[in-house]
Amino acid sequence: MRAVVLVGGLGTRLRPLTLRTPKQMLPVAGRPMIEWVVEHLAGHGVDEVVLSLGYRPDAFRRAYPDATCAGVRLVYAVEDEPLDTAGAIRFAAGAAGIDERFLVVNGDILSDLDVSALLAFHADAHEQAGALATIGLVPVEDPSAYGVVTTDGEGKVQAFVEKPAPGEAASHDINAGCYVLEPEVLDRIPGTGRVNIERETFPALVAEGRLWALSQHGWWVDVGTPERYLQASLELLDKGAGQGEAGLVDHSAVVASSAVVTRSVLGPGCRIGRNARVRDSVVFSRAVVGNGATISGSIVGASAVVGDAASVSGLSVLGNEVEVDGGATLEAAVLPDPGTWPA
Repeated sequence: MRAVVLVGGLGTRLRPLTLRTPKQMLPVAGRPMIEWVVEHLAGHGVDEVVLSLGYRPDAFRRAYPDATCAGVRLVYAVEDEPLDTAGAIRFAAGAAGIDERFLVVNGDILSDLDVSALLAFHADAHEQAGALATIGLVPVEDPSAYGVVTTDGEGKVQAFVEKPAPGEAASHDINAGCYVLEPEVLDRIPGTGRVNIERETFPALVAEGRLWALSQHGWWVDVGTPERYLQASLELLDKGAGQGEAGLVDHSAVVASSAVVTRSVLGPGCRIGRNARVRDSVVFSRAVVGNGATISGSIVGASAVVGDAASVSGLSVLGNEVEVDGGATLEAAVLPDPGTWPA
């Protein structure tokens, strides 16, 4: 089984963390996000992943120079220009020579959904009803930020509505970012320009009665914002990725004996000073948290420096190499200032 994993986006909602790094290469509970995605696919029989690349593709090549990730073969497909979701799928599948049933996964979603069950469901729907594509669904409380899917009693999709207005969704089942596609779907995607699978390809398949879906309950996080990035990291700690009450502390991190670290991720080479407090946070590699400083529910980027007795809380996000003055108090702050970011 082969899978196309979409990793070409700019990750603008995760800035400043993604100003230099593709979001799928950001560390989540001690490992790049892409490794969690690929490892999950490998557990369901996927033995080759085609990475659909756009933004900073060399970051992936440097990380996996032997074109292997989590024991799975990688194929790099780099777009010359943004092609949107369906265009990226067609381009990547063509670059890898895919001509049989395959998976598509959004590379910024972490889950424990049963991909094998989705494949089996699609195989039955294809054989019995001619389904050309099957979408994995997951129920959420507020579906307004996602693609909402309604189905009949058999699983045939009746409607696919992208980001309905709050309170107007006909279902709580949303597109989980995992699809099974027959190769015939590729022929329905124009070969040039931007094409969106959620707004163009899927609605066309609904009109033909060829799109099906399977809803599953399970752990699922769309890691597209700082809030959900932190959520994914902490929930993975809770699911067993951590090392105890402290969370996950890299072996090369230096933590003062008087510091207290709780349910947090400390990256390689970071330093936590005397009497510092780090709680429910992610501290990237080589960052420094000064003596008596407090980090709570926040993200500290690589090589950032938080001065002595400073307080950083309320989902503050500090980018790489940011410096916070000693004694400063930051609540829900984003540094560097978004006004300084490149367009």
